[in-house]
Amino acid sequence: MSVRTALPVADSRSLRRYVRDLARRHPRMLWTALALHVAAALTALAAPRLLGGLVQSVEDGTTVGHVDHVVAVLAAFLIAQTVLTRYARLTSQVLGEQVLAELREDFVENTLALPVGVVESAGSGDLLTRTSRDVDQLSWSVRWALPEWTIAVVTAVVTFVAAITVGWWVLLPVALGLPPLVVGLRWYLARAKSGYLRESASYSAINATLTETVEGARTVEALGLGGERIGAIDADVKESYDAERYTLYLRTVFFPSMELSYLIPTVCTLLLGGWLYTRGDVSLGEVTTATLYVQMLIDQVDRIVSILDELQMGAASLARLLGVAQVPDDRQVSGAEPAGENIDASDVRFSYVEGRDVLHGVDLEVGVGERIAMVGPSGAGKSTLGRLLAGIHPPRTGAVTVGGVGLVELPLGELRGHVALVTQEHHVFVGTLRENLALAAPPGATDEELRSALEAVDALEWAEALPEGLQTVVGSGGRTLTAAQAQQVALARLVLADPHTLVLDEATSLIDPRAARHLERSLAGVLHGRTVIAIAHRLFSAHDADRVAVVEDGVISELGSHDDLVAAGGSYAALWDSWNGKH
Repeated sequence: MSVRTALPVADSRSLRRYVRDLARRHPRMLWTALALHVAAALTALAAPRLLGGLVQSVEDGTTVGHVDHVVAVLAAFLIAQTVLTRYARLTSQVLGEQVLAELREDFVENTLALPVGVVESAGSGDLLTRTSRDVDQLSWSVRWALPEWTIAVVTAVVTFVAAITVGWWVLLPVALGLPPLVVGLRWYLARAKSGYLRESASYSAINATLTETVEGARTVEALGLGGERIGAIDADVKESYDAERYTLYLRTVFFPSMELSYLIPTVCTLLLGGWLYTRGDVSLGEVTTATLYVQMLIDQVDRIVSILDELQMGAASLARLLGVAQVPDDRQVSGAEPAGENIDASDVRFSYVEGRDVLHGVDLEVGVGERIAMVGPSGAGKSTLGRLLAGIHPPRTGAVTVGGVGLVELPLGELRGHVALVTQEHHVFVGTLRENLALAAPPGATDEELRSALEAVDALEWAEALPEGLQTVVGSGGRTLTAAQAQQVALARLVLADPHTLVLDEATSLIDPRAARHLERSLAGVLHGRTVIAIAHRLFSAHDADRVAVVEDGVISELGSHDDLVAAGGSYAALWDSWNGKH
């Protein structure tokens, strides 16, 4: 089972800082929503007062006309409350949508800025869970839970103030309900965040295991690893089950204890108010009003506590989304300008796992416009060295520079103008073929420029044969491109990006050998004058190169022209003889 490095999770201080920053971005809408909520809560306070007064007037003796008048006033307040609540919720939800949009934009920006090495070590499952389940959970919290919780808090505060204006004696029954409420909340909040974070992490583990199993289905089948993968998924599901069972346990203890704290104030208000009434210290109307206010307060506290569970899950999701921004950058931009386009690697060592280097002191100088072919057995470190030469990873020790400046000292945008990497892995985005190509093209690129790039990679014929040409929708849900066509699109993007140095890691491996040979010759013409570092198993790439670097066991064991290395009779000569024998 592969070792995964989980992406970080933001702490409580980071969450509070981010929420304050979001609030500062929308002060006008935030205060408008709050004012409307306060106004709606104030209109709701009229009903207990009116009903309490009505009870008192009935006891004292009243008329039908007075009752009708009270009912009419009560109806007017209810209508006002309905209108104010409607606009308060509308404003809150509009604010929530804007905040959610900014959250998503920040998350996408932070995700795209993640170092490639971090994404690879964390696996796709964790990131996939954050972009799907965590975003969905946060959407629910921002769109519904947060506005409703705000309404409940505001209403509870103004209701409490209104309750004690009836008489200071109301404080006693309200205070009696606080101890179980405070104890229950402290117990729950101390455990809820870690519980929900564990729950979300378990979903990430399930997604990661499923993704690995699906992507490596052929390998799993070929090596008979089905039982092992099922066992891994079962273990992940059990962990998820245990995590969900724990959060369910929290809720089953917390909510019943809250019900007890809700009963105490109402019962005590009735008992204390009744006793005071028998003594003649308060009127029946005051007891009625106080009881209704306390019941309103309990209803709002119940909503606050109930929604708090949703907010805890939303906070856990927000912490995971913000955690993406806390991944340490693997680049230290120096601001220095490269003095040329020559690529140099000096005493480069690199490891994916601490203490286990896969490159051991590699030295390589690549001249401007030179074509280098890197060959060697699988697992020798060719692709790793190629990624370092493209600035994907920083070396553990040593340096990889362009024009004397470290590749990891250049901003990504500037780096890609110097060096670009194309591998056998590629992606076709949902959209038109034109949009897929324009991703790498300069702003305002014409269709003719896009067609020229396609022609350079032998893709123009099939592209023009598409139903709508460049405007044909490709990718998921659109026209499916073959693996070879998708690879040609990736190469066309490379032509449009026009970097000075290209690192091609098996970039034509999915294309038929004869077509690949023709394609590489076509590319050679288009990329004339540019530096090319080609990693390939097909040795005709090495035959055409200026120099060949043989990588074995993490070091460059041979370096020279094709003819010189064949004449030397070493590892490359053996590879060449073996390759020619097969072909």
